[in-house]
Amino acid sequence: MTYVSTRGQAPVLAFDDVLLAGLARDGGLYVPQEWPRFSAAEIRALAGLPYAELATRVMLPFLDRTISEDDFAALVADSYAGFGHAAVAPLKQLDRGDWLLELFHGPTLAFKDYALQLLGRLFDHVLARRGARVTIVGATSGDTGSAAIEACRDRAAIDIVILHPKGRVSEVQRRQMTTVLSSNVHNVAVEGTFDDCQDLVKALFNDQPFRDEMALSAVNSINWARIMAQIVYYFAAGTALGAPERPVSFAVPTGNFGNVYAGYGARAMGLPVEQFVVGSNRNDILTRFFDSGEMALGEVMPTLSPSMDIQVSSNFERLLFDLYDRDGAALADVMARFRATGAMNVGAARWKKALELFDGFRLDDDGTQAVIRDVYRATGELLDPHSAVGVAAGRARRRRADIPMISLATAHPAKFPAAVEAATGIHPALPARLADLFERPERCDVLPNDVAVLKDYVKGKVAKVAA
Repeated sequence: MTYVSTRGQAPVLAFDDVLLAGLARDGGLYVPQEWPRFSAAEIRALAGLPYAELATRVMLPFLDRTISEDDFAALVADSYAGFGHAAVAPLKQLDRGDWLLELFHGPTLAFKDYALQLLGRLFDHVLARRGARVTIVGATSGDTGSAAIEACRDRAAIDIVILHPKGRVSEVQRRQMTTVLSSNVHNVAVEGTFDDCQDLVKALFNDQPFRDEMALSAVNSINWARIMAQIVYYFAAGTALGAPERPVSFAVPTGNFGNVYAGYGARAMGLPVEQFVVGSNRNDILTRFFDSGEMALGEVMPTLSPSMDIQVSSNFERLLFDLYDRDGAALADVMARFRATGAMNVGAARWKKALELFDGFRLDDDGTQAVIRDVYRATGELLDPHSAVGVAAGRARRRRADIPMISLATAHPAKFPAAVEAATGIHPALPARLADLFERPERCDVLPNDVAVLKDYVKGKVAKVAA
């Protein structure tokens, strides 16, 4: 199992090198050279397994012996031991054929924990073996940052710098990052949007001398290991509802396309998935693509679902790689023109190919609140705004009523209490372990949207920690 860049010019790497590299040196994203395939019997054997055991079986082919099976199984078991539900990723039924996959039982109450709790341990394992150290730089639209910080805090071989758009994340999301006072953790509020934060991170990675000097690595979903770990819960949900004998469909609220791409990976590995519905808020660049075959940048608008307030969906490049028949040179040209012009048209044939599997759906804030209210009245379940977008998308674009539709609940409602209370009259409480979040002291630096300033900041912070 080796990994290639979507742009075709970076070295082919093994798993442990891909883990530490994050973004490929040609600016592309790493993907498996070939997807591992599970037989129907192998998928059937996953049903009923404890989550950690299922996760180990699903992910092991991606490692290709770069980490021993026993070591990896121990890392995985440790990653999920502290989750707040025995099933780790439980399924709940909302209606006939309408299911909710709860992905908010980790330490920071969002789906990012499912990958990042493992990622922090993988970094520790590989870095200890190599006697090396890395500087993680990441951008967050809300949930990745807190999950990454929780996974990497106090780890001896890691410094972590997380950028978030100032004033554009919820107060709970911000405090989950800024109240972690570990010496290796550095929070930056950027005067700009999430896309600005993401561009700053990519600029640092594309500056090869700086990248090498600071030993940069990534925890955003540009890092392949994030996608690998998220593939697991698609298999968990699918087998729980009858796969491989019974196909399933998924509705995924997403801005950066990483979460739904993990589902695409599960399907490539053999899970029988009929359909993926991509749920968007008003920042609907993905829905507009599935409606027209064209991708055009727009203004990032603040919404009730801030983790989806994105116009540049980085992980979409991984899907495009397949739509362009894995021609890295062709895709590199497409991506260069997209960044230069803000627009992309993949052509009718590629668009129709995408539509064989994907549908898009957009929901504004009023619609989001209506879904939160209606689901609560009908079932007693509280949804956060992102999860509400996913449920609405699945119901609106479902192709076949006889195939279960599994909507991904990506965050705990208590992360967005104002929106939930406005819709339902219920103020969702934080779990006991976070009950004092609003009393904890915060630490955060505000920086302009400026690459040079950020480079100086990273050098200063890491140098101080390393001194």
